[in-house]
Amino acid sequence: MFLLKLLLKIVAAPVILALTLFVWICAGLVYLSGLALGIISTLCALWGVFQLIVGPRHNGVIVLILAFLISPYGLPLAAIWLLGKVQDLKFAIQNKIYG
Repeated sequence: MFLLKLLLKIVAAPVILALTLFVWICAGLVYLSGLALGIISTLCALWGVFQLIVGPRHNGVIVLILAFLISPYGLPLAAIWLLGKVQDLKFAIQNKIYG
């Protein structure tokens, strides 16, 4: 039984390492893309307000919805939530194997 547990720990170690590296790399990418998308969403929001005042109102609403989706409260927040779930999976595997 000891040998089987040791083999399971050896097999699980690279999986845990791969999940850890994946979370770190994706967290860095989400951070950098959040900075860039924050600037772009601000410009889109300003353009959307301009479209609401001057141009066709439906174009302004569409641009404002797009600005929300690329803002830090839109898709980047969904990516952070998903990364949290991957990290939860890593911790679950780690707790189950290494106790």
